[in-house]
Amino acid sequence: MPARILLARHGQTEWSLSGKHTGRTDVPLLEEGRRGAERLGERLHRAPHDGLAGVEIRTSPLARARETCELAGFGDRARTWDALLEWDYGAYEGMTPADIQAVRPGWLIWRDGVPGGESLAEITARADEVVSWARSEDRDVLVFAHGHILRSIGARWLGLPIDFAARIRLNPTSLSVLGWAYGEPAIESWNDLGHLAQDVPDVARRA
Repeated sequence: MPARILLARHGQTEWSLSGKHTGRTDVPLLEEGRRGAERLGERLHRAPHDGLAGVEIRTSPLARARETCELAGFGDRARTWDALLEWDYGAYEGMTPADIQAVRPGWLIWRDGVPGGESLAEITARADEVVSWARSEDRDVLVFAHGHILRSIGARWLGLPIDFAARIRLNPTSLSVLGWAYGEPAIESWNDLGHLAQDVPDVARRA
């Protein structure tokens, strides 16, 4: 079977809770985020994943992703990788979509990009690097990273332009799987929050 890529978004932070664009700012996990990371780890250590023995694991070097990886029980197996860093939001770092819309009505990051940060072409190139790496493996891979870079990877796995990522929301501490169907790249599951159990309705409001 061709390799699949499992995507784990980091746990909840103060900035993700408030909707602030969190690129390279190293915001720590909230207690809710730590608890969610532990539950994600429990899920990945149960059937059918059974601890993902032999799976290649990489994480963004930013603290919120690394801590999620560690709390999930994979810290000793993971390598940090700059390709998994979140989008550099430039002048929009720390701003909410509402803040940006107030000064730039109609703005959409997937179409308009950000001033002083990474371009759409640059984020596309990083997503393509991750996709190429995953497909070169002869086993599944697991990555811990951030909302916008993971959505970008999802779009590029499917061979679609980066703006498709606007249509695939991703919550904190979610698990997604990109695989294959009829020989073509496919989404096996997306934004799965089943491991959060009773927290799901609350978390879903905080995308």
